[in-house]
Amino acid sequence: MEINQITDREQAPMDLLLLADPNQQIVENYLKDGHCYGAYQRGSLIGVYVLINKSSEIAEIANIAVHPDRQNEGIGRKLIEHAIKVAESMGFEHIEIGTGNSSLGQLALYQKCGFSMQAIIKDFFTDHYEDPIEENGIICRDMIRLSKQLT
Repeated sequence: MEINQITDREQAPMDLLLLADPNQQIVENYLKDGHCYGAYQRGSLIGVYVLINKSSEIAEIANIAVHPDRQNEGIGRKLIEHAIKVAESMGFEHIEIGTGNSSLGQLALYQKCGFSMQAIIKDFFTDHYEDPIEENGIICRDMIRLSKQLT
């Protein structure tokens, strides 16, 4: 697997990005200032993430998604590890990520990658998304914010 930056915003794989965040306007907003990276295997795009500068000290993985046919193969972990290395090389002290209260697999993955829970933003998804989001039989209401200190 090879991970490369997608430098042309028009080439950003919106279909994959919308898997992780179903609000196209929000995705387009963080793509404007973010750095988009794609994971390729044998020429096919299998995963993507967007890294943004939240402040001079904090980077954020604003979006991370793996093609549905390729999930549970360790690709998400490799994307996160790549994002951590990129953030470190850019001089950030911390990296953050947010996910929904219903995203059980993602919460487990992020913690396995060294992130710890920092905050809960109550009603984030019900306040910012027109259509309800449901995962694992749970309505997605709250955002769970996680953080990892970089070396």
